[in-house]
Amino acid sequence: MMIDTPVAMKIIAKNEESPDVFTLTLQFMEEKETGYDFQPGQFNMLYLFGVGEVPISILAHGEDNSLYAHTIRRVGRVTQGLSLLKIGDCVGLRGPFGRGWPLDKAQGKDVLIVTGGLGCAPSVSIIHHILKHRERYGRLIILQGVKHSDDLIFRKQYQEWAQLPNVQVALAADISQPNWPGHTGLITELLDQVHLDLSKTLCMMCGPEGMMRATAERLTQLQLPEDAIYLSLERNMECAIGHCGHCQFGGTFICKEGPVFNYPEVKFLLSQRGF
Repeated sequence: MMIDTPVAMKIIAKNEESPDVFTLTLQFMEEKETGYDFQPGQFNMLYLFGVGEVPISILAHGEDNSLYAHTIRRVGRVTQGLSLLKIGDCVGLRGPFGRGWPLDKAQGKDVLIVTGGLGCAPSVSIIHHILKHRERYGRLIILQGVKHSDDLIFRKQYQEWAQLPNVQVALAADISQPNWPGHTGLITELLDQVHLDLSKTLCMMCGPEGMMRATAERLTQLQLPEDAIYLSLERNMECAIGHCGHCQFGGTFICKEGPVFNYPEVKFLLSQRGF
């Protein structure tokens, strides 16, 4: 069920992931909305009362499906205001919106996750889902790239995931500190350092569009079919229901047809400056 009018959510946890990134874990103020659920890859609109609302990917939920985490970067008026809230304060929530990751199609296959920067947030829900239903999927390969090694968030989670069976984690930073445990260079270079059975691999990507485009091109050079690649795109989504037009991408609206797209759907648009 989708909630189309903001309902009150209580902040029950707040974590500072980096100097400009934080995670809010929310719980319904009233009894859990009947039927509310989300698919990994969808997003909610978080409303700061009296200020405005912003689209935020749903990071995860608790074991009883009652807690919802959202990782947010301080970049504007609303997100700056959200960062000032404390445990016990409340925000409004609408959602979930959009098209999520093709996890049913990925069953029985190896899953390659490629993310850049804070783009890792939409991918965390994929990882949680696969680990919760481990018997349905093959190997899980997680590639995370950042501009500077200090930008990496969720460090503890990456370390924990890397210890699990049939899970491989590889990190890359354009610029790194001396103690950086990962690769120094482009994330696309990690594709030459991990074993991929491209005959049974499905790739899901999120992050900067330039990174996703370069990675998709490299994967197709390695003979991964284009229709085995999925991307999560971001735009300025103000209404989330396709009315305002701010998120229009060519002839589609990211809030409705996306944010997850099959690569052939958006390959041409990604190559056009201004879209």
